[in-house]
Amino acid sequence: MSEKRDYYEVLGVAKDASSSDLKNAFRSLARKYHPDRSQEDDAENKFKEIQEAYAVLSDAEKRAQFDRFGHSGPGGSPFGGFSSGGFNINMEDILGGDFFSNIFGGGGGGGGRRSRRRGSDIRMFHSVDLKQIYEGSSEEVEVELPVNCSQCAGTGAKDGNISDCSDCSGQGRVRMRQQVGPFVQDVVRDCPRCEGSGHQIDENCSPCRGNGKEIKSTTLRFNIPAGAEAGTRLRMRGKGEPAPQGKGEDGDLFIEIDVEEHLWFERSNADLIMSLPLGYSDLVLGTTLNLEHIDGKQLTIKVPPYSNSGDTVEIKKRGLPRNRGSGRGDVIVLLKLHMPKKIDKKSKKALEVLKSALGPKDLVQRIKEDAKDRRA
Repeated sequence: MSEKRDYYEVLGVAKDASSSDLKNAFRSLARKYHPDRSQEDDAENKFKEIQEAYAVLSDAEKRAQFDRFGHSGPGGSPFGGFSSGGFNINMEDILGGDFFSNIFGGGGGGGGRRSRRRGSDIRMFHSVDLKQIYEGSSEEVEVELPVNCSQCAGTGAKDGNISDCSDCSGQGRVRMRQQVGPFVQDVVRDCPRCEGSGHQIDENCSPCRGNGKEIKSTTLRFNIPAGAEAGTRLRMRGKGEPAPQGKGEDGDLFIEIDVEEHLWFERSNADLIMSLPLGYSDLVLGTTLNLEHIDGKQLTIKVPPYSNSGDTVEIKKRGLPRNRGSGRGDVIVLLKLHMPKKIDKKSKKALEVLKSALGPKDLVQRIKEDAKDRRA
């Protein structure tokens, strides 16, 4: 077991430190190593060590014995020997109420201040097509959303009549005392009876059955940014669940964008990719095709002669707006050889005539030429 450190060293003070010096040193270290807020390694053990050091040095009699005998004094460790009498040191008096307010969310003063409650957030999905993403759009939709009950103004009480909670006297917070090592610590938390509201309902509102909410048709207006991706979330503040009992901050509404599949385009960031099936003659001779694009204008696809299945044709700056930076992506057309499932006799005879002219006769020669083309 490692040897215990000198208590003055633990607190980082001189041996002639005053009571004020000890208290300030303990306050600083306790804030740093308190297990409920510290990110330091081994914070719990360090916190216990500084508690022990302060408990001994802050007591004049125990400090005198430590100064005389150190850790090996009468009865063993001063902390171990002295702890039989117990300590009654209120940590809130030392660290201040704001310290525990930050940890537990309440005030450290007389009973604490009522916590600010917030309604829950709501998420909904909204589908758009690529044209709306290409240009950006203004949307208007009718949705059913919870709002405060019109009869009780969200309180959940008949005619809106509520009274102070009997357990917390309307404060919404209750103080509890607990032992933490050698210290007695006051903790301020939400009142369990009223869940921190400070109020209680004597008689429920009939229309909402004490829930404080009703469902109402609401018109939402929002903008879809150009180039938005599937999963993009738009935030509408205060359009979520109303705050409990109509007191506090309403939640937010998140609209998650779902992009519908297009008949022939697939998306890769700002690029639009499509597959174009062509006949063998179109690949050999080349061709020009016009297709209506999602921007309402014609998209001209020029297939060069002697193209192969698997080649791509790029049409610059006709894709979607870029999320980062300026400009647009490209349209990338993947050429594919269209193979008919069945042909008539006349077409079959024509293919037989062309067969000898369209390629090498033997397979080995065909493989060699193909390999040579790929290396070129």
